[in-house]
Amino acid sequence: MQITKQKEKKVALTTKQRTYKEVIALLDSMWNAELLSTNTKKITLLDKALGTPSKKVKAVFVGGSNGKSLTVNYATQLLINEGLKVGSFYSPHFNTYNERIAHNNESIVNTAFTEVANEVINAAASLNTDFHAQELLTMMALTYFAEQKVDAAVLEITDSNFDPAMICNPIISGITRITNYGEEAQASEIRQIVETYQSIIKKGCWVISADQNKANLQTLQDLTEKNNGHWAMPIRKLTALKYPFEQLHGRCAALAERIAQIFVQEIADPKNIILNESLLAKPKGQRGRPTLEAKRQSELNPKKTLEQFWQTTTTTISNRFELIEENKPTILLDNANNIDAFQNLLLGIRLLNYERKFKGLVIIVGCENNDLLNTDFYKIIRYFFKKTTGQIVFCPISHDAQSSNKDWNVEQITNDIKNVKVKARSTTSFTQALDYAKKIVDEENGLIAITGSRALIAEYWKNKGAKK
Repeated sequence: MQITKQKEKKVALTTKQRTYKEVIALLDSMWNAELLSTNTKKITLLDKALGTPSKKVKAVFVGGSNGKSLTVNYATQLLINEGLKVGSFYSPHFNTYNERIAHNNESIVNTAFTEVANEVINAAASLNTDFHAQELLTMMALTYFAEQKVDAAVLEITDSNFDPAMICNPIISGITRITNYGEEAQASEIRQIVETYQSIIKKGCWVISADQNKANLQTLQDLTEKNNGHWAMPIRKLTALKYPFEQLHGRCAALAERIAQIFVQEIADPKNIILNESLLAKPKGQRGRPTLEAKRQSELNPKKTLEQFWQTTTTTISNRFELIEENKPTILLDNANNIDAFQNLLLGIRLLNYERKFKGLVIIVGCENNDLLNTDFYKIIRYFFKKTTGQIVFCPISHDAQSSNKDWNVEQITNDIKNVKVKARSTTSFTQALDYAKKIVDEENGLIAITGSRALIAEYWKNKGAKK
């Protein structure tokens, strides 16, 4: 999540009972970057005012550059399968704030959201201190999870330097790929970036990473040992998901599996595990041969395996390589907003094309900030369209409460792409881009990918008439 400065004035909090719409309006007004702390001082005061919910949950952190939400979601599904009650905290949201907070894989309903929001906002008002929306949402999630008495709270960490969730002491920290540096970055610069993750590595915390860079892994291991944590073996293999998601999400699923395994075997209360359905718990050794009755029951009721679990499991969060096939043409939504994530998206499109042979492809990219504006972006676009027929369309985005990043110069980026012999077009709005794409792809077998920015996906849902 990128938090950028906005011109809105600071909002004075008052103690009152707000409706759901009033809560949303208040949160929308509190994304001013100047309100966000760089340490736990403010949020510690708020935590105490709420009865320290941060100390009442077993927190699992998921940080990294890409794939955090996917990892949270897969870990949640695995832990629920074990019989545990699980809270999940995601970032960002695309349509409603409710998407951020889930209990047992179900987004919080409006009534509960409003109740916990009033509890947190009124506690914040009593402190006579300004808070950022992310801080309030984090405390809402922790308060809600504590009230629901979850066995595990899996929290997405959006910033390795400081995130409000760091009020918790994690028992497990999973780290996905770390890629927020350019190809020309020096080793010392990369190490400095990786070292920011020591903020989520605490004493006694298990640390697992899905990063594939040996130097990064060594740095993370050094930090874990320095902070007296437990270093777990890094993730090497992809989990065998259904095609084509094995290549796209397989490492996130493998990281989630390791997180869930450690939680079940090292942390969870065994009484809360459903042993006869467990995929992860190690059964106690049985002396002697199994009885004939035990053998018969095993044959009649074969236990589900992890392999079977993954073959029937998909992510239950939207907008992360989400295919909307009831649309004609098919719509693909993916919030890739950096080079690594965008390259993964292009791989997914290519794999889908091998399987389905699309008749027409348009990739609509929302021009929001400079994270994609470099020579690496031009290279991967050129390579992709050498192998796959289609074109790319650039458009500006509509700013909303969560961000007000500076737009790209849409015409400039379009001309730059054309200079490397890629068929590109610019439009003045997302609506114009979508209308154009629909005209040039086959209605039954075409594909329109919408990507580059969370705000662009939010704009898609707004145009579809999704309620906020």
